[in-house]
Amino acid sequence: MSGIARRIVINALKCGTVPQHVGFIMDGNRRYGRKVHVGNGKGYYLGYETLEEILGVSMELGIKVVTVYAFSIENFKRPPDQVETLMQLAKDKLAELCENSELVRQYGIAIRVLGDVSLLSPDVQEVVARAVELTKCNNRAVLNMCFPYTSRDEMAMATRSLVEGIKTNDLNLSDITTGVFESSLYTRSCPPMDILIRTSGEIRLSDFMCWQTSRACHVEFIDCYWPEFTFWKLLPILLRYQVRAKSIEEARRRIEMLESQQRSPPESALVAEVEASCEQVLERQQRIRSFLTHRGHLPNCPLVHLQK
Repeated sequence: MSGIARRIVINALKCGTVPQHVGFIMDGNRRYGRKVHVGNGKGYYLGYETLEEILGVSMELGIKVVTVYAFSIENFKRPPDQVETLMQLAKDKLAELCENSELVRQYGIAIRVLGDVSLLSPDVQEVVARAVELTKCNNRAVLNMCFPYTSRDEMAMATRSLVEGIKTNDLNLSDITTGVFESSLYTRSCPPMDILIRTSGEIRLSDFMCWQTSRACHVEFIDCYWPEFTFWKLLPILLRYQVRAKSIEEARRRIEMLESQQRSPPESALVAEVEASCEQVLERQQRIRSFLTHRGHLPNCPLVHLQK
C-alpha cells in the first residue's frame, strides 16, 4: 500500500514545478549508528542505502541532478579508522553503482566525482576513474558525488584555472565575468541548484556548494539523521519548494539582470564596442567556449549535456 501511495503522491508532485537540481548534506550517519547500537561503520553503510532510495525517488520525480556531500577534505582529520571505513565504502559503492546498479542503467545516470581526487589513495582513484568512465555517456541524469570536496577548494581551483588561462593567452582578462567563473566550477554543466537539504539538525553549510546555493536556492535543515531520511520527509520540502518556485525564478532573473548591468561598459566604451566587428565578438565567444570545454585537469568531472 505504501508503494501505491508513494506513486500517487509522486504523480501529483509532477503536476507542479519539479526541481532540476537537488543537493544533500548527508549528515548524522555515525550518530545514527550509535543510536541504533550498530557502530559508526554500519551507520555509514545504512546511509548509503538511504542515498539509493532518495536517488530512486529523485529519478521518478524527474529531477535531473542530485549532488551529495560524500566526503569533505576536512574529514581527513578524523581518526584513521573512520577515514579508512569511508574510503572502503566509496570503493565498494562506486563499483556497485557503475557495474551493477539497475537504477543507473534505467535512468541513464552519469556518475561524476567532484573534488580534489589527488588527495585519495591510488586504489580509490582507480575506482573513481572507472565509475566516471563507464557512465560518462549517460545523459539523462547526473549523480555528483563530492569526494573529497570543500567550496573553498572548488573556488580556489576555478580561480587558478582562469589565471592559468590568462597566462597561456587562452583567455583575456576582460573575458573574466561571474558567468565565466561559474562555468569554471565543478557543477558547470548542471542546472542551478534549486534545493539544498541538510540532515542531523545542524544549521550550517559546512563549506558545501556555497557559490551554487547563493543564487536563490531553497535551503532546509532537517532534524533527523541521514539514514532516517525518507521520501515522506522529503515530501513536505518539495511542497514548500513548489510554493516558492515562482519567487525563486524571479529572484534569479533579477540577479542575472543586475550582473548584466554591472558588466555593461560605459557609454564611450559602448560606442567603440558597437563599432567592433562581429568577428571580434565571435572570436571572444569561441575563445571562452574552447577554454571552458577543454579543461583537462577535471578528468572525473566531464561535461554532461543533459537530455531535455
